[in-house]
Amino acid sequence: MARKLAAGNWKMNGTTAALAEVAALTAAIGDATCEVLLCPPATLISRMADMAQGSHLMVGGQTCHPNGSGAHTGDISAAMLADAGATHVILGHSERRADHGETDEAVAAQAGAAIEAGLIAVICVGETEAERDADVTLNVVSSQLAGSVPEGTDLSHVVIAYEPVWAIGTGRTPTLEQIAEVHDHMRADLAERFGNGAHDIPLLYGGSVKPSNAAEIFAVSNVDGALVGGASLKAADFSGIVSTLSAA
Repeated sequence: MARKLAAGNWKMNGTTAALAEVAALTAAIGDATCEVLLCPPATLISRMADMAQGSHLMVGGQTCHPNGSGAHTGDISAAMLADAGATHVILGHSERRADHGETDEAVAAQAGAAIEAGLIAVICVGETEAERDADVTLNVVSSQLAGSVPEGTDLSHVVIAYEPVWAIGTGRTPTLEQIAEVHDHMRADLAERFGNGAHDIPLLYGGSVKPSNAAEIFAVSNVDGALVGGASLKAADFSGIVSTLSAA
């Protein structure tokens, strides 16, 4: 059975003042039975990791470059994230794919670099509203999984997050049946490719997850946790999601 993970993506939000939420969160999740991860902007990783020491909280990055070093102004390598105290990194988020043109091939290269650096790669997949309306969701997700998860990878260092693009930050969520269909399909795809080890890969759902809908989402087949956006910015909201996952 896959381990349970509640992951928060702060995106381009948070300055030093926001670290007060981290102090509140570490206090609130002391008895959590699931894994808990926050991925802040790179400027906060080191300080957040210092604050998280001795607590249940892990810290991650939001992207990394496939190369270990070099003339890549503004980029950050997986080794740099690890050096700052990160244990995970989000890769292939729809906003990176849309805003920076990241392809499946690029995401696979990033994932390989992350795993080589000892990080756990949280690889994101998901369809746009047009793709959902065209009834090609499962084809899109299969293609992204096939292209974004590198061959010969250490499956213990892989997490998959399904985020329908049209549900991110919109307040809209797919039906529970739609979530189950995609998560069951992803598990089957991964099992066909990787065998029994695929059952240990956590499959997260993301897209307007909040305390009020977390319980019903975590009860869905093959949903092992969540990748949370806006609700992860406030300790009260995110700790509520963590508590719900711990009890699921």
